Amino acid sequence: MTRLDLAISRAFGLSRRAAREAVRAGRVDVDGATVTEPGSVVTESTRLTHHPGRPAKRRVRTRLSVLAEDDDFVIVAKPAGLLAVPTAERESDTLLARVLDYLHHRYRRRPFAGVVHRIDRDTSGAVVFARNREALRYLQELFKRHAIEREYVALVEGRPPASGVLDADLVRDAGLGRRGIARRGETGIRAVTRYRVLEQWPGAALVSVRLETGRTHQIRVHFSAAGHPVLGDPVYRRSAAPPAIDVARQMLHASRLGFRHRETGAAVAVEAPLPADFAVAIAALRRKGRET
Repeated sequence: MTRLDLAISRAFGLSRRAAREAVRAGRVDVDGATVTEPGSVVTESTRLTHHPGRPAKRRVRTRLSVLAEDDDFVIVAKPAGLLAVPTAERESDTLLARVLDYLHHRYRRRPFAGVVHRIDRDTSGAVVFARNREALRYLQELFKRHAIEREYVALVEGRPPASGVLDADLVRDAGLGRRGIARRGETGIRAVTRYRVLEQWPGAALVSVRLETGRTHQIRVHFSAAGHPVLGDPVYRRSAAPPAIDVARQMLHASRLGFRHRETGAAVAVEAPLPADFAVAIAALRRKGRET
């Protein structure tokens, strides 16, 4: 896999800067869909098209990081600390509100942004919204059938096995308003989490996580129950021992999102770059590992 701007530079003989500008201007299609984020990830089999004569898309000043979009969807990178959608408190600044504002200013018409899925307030990463009702039904059905590729990265405490499958059923309320693992004789909801360790340090590990099911707090509950809570998780961490490093929020990031396009059947795949606080935490753990 490689960055889109680098792939465009190589494929069409452009400088790296010219390739970035072509992508941002909306002059590059990836498997038939316009992608405007130069950092999007493509593979060798991805079909790339460059349209140098295409009028540049209107630049929009926004607090939104758009990873990919076309007439059916918009995929954005949610920052940690921002709600995906409003709660009963009717918060005005949410990811949904920012998407609607972005679409309104970009296309100058009343926008539609259908909520397909959510990630936790303090989790960062890729979230897709539908741009029409047909796409909303299609994407919601993909999520229902678990036909969406979702990969997370997380910093977890301790030394987990190199890889594994966490498949304990979950219950909605395990006490104190928390989700939890179903006990013997208790009816739970099927949940399957696959992971592999990418890097290990004293007291913590970087793991790649793939979801076969998408339950609320699934990753956090599964890793906590396995004795390796997500670093910085204020809800599911049970140990009184100090963590490997101090962090300001749970270190969980929705790094990759992929699905088949509703009309073309082409693979849509984006990667959300690691946010600064996550990268800083990894750097701190690496320093600590060198010092021990």
